[in-house]
Amino acid sequence: MHIIQSIQNRIYEIRGERVMLDRDLATLYEVETRVFNQAVKRNIKRFPKDFMFQLSRKEWDELRLNIMPQAMSSQFVMTYPDKRPLKALPYVFTEQGVAMLSGILNSDRAIKMNIAIMRAFVEVRRVLLQQTDIKEQLRLIQQRITEHDTQLSQIYDSIENLLDEKAAQRKWDDLVRIGFKK
Repeated sequence: MHIIQSIQNRIYEIRGERVMLDRDLATLYEVETRVFNQAVKRNIKRFPKDFMFQLSRKEWDELRLNIMPQAMSSQFVMTYPDKRPLKALPYVFTEQGVAMLSGILNSDRAIKMNIAIMRAFVEVRRVLLQQTDIKEQLRLIQQRITEHDTQLSQIYDSIENLLDEKAAQRKWDDLVRIGFKK
């Protein structure tokens, strides 16, 4: 479970896709990022643009700003050195791209990691679906509260009208009658 949590912390959302960085995958597979990317480039036909894409400078800068606060309190410090200049912008892999990696990385470690990564993606998707369900439930509750507010307002108006009628009736009853009394 610890490894899946660690993997989930390395899944980011970029361009509306949940992705993992090449350097994170290389770390998980226990290979150098350079070697990892060479293996991918040798099999580039397996990785269309919806499986893998390279980050723009702006995307990388934004992502790095999000990563670095985490890095200060975890082991990411070693993974994301800020002092060395980046030679090439990182590649990111979607869930389908990570699944495709299983076809080009055949070590026992790679197979185990691919299974763990797929489980992490499934867990992330499950959590997001639960959040969607909760949002729908909150929307329904808000709708009911709005209906109840309207109904309560109508009840208060009716009570005020009854009180006004009672007050008018009392004024009428309190009036001194003139004329013949029985």
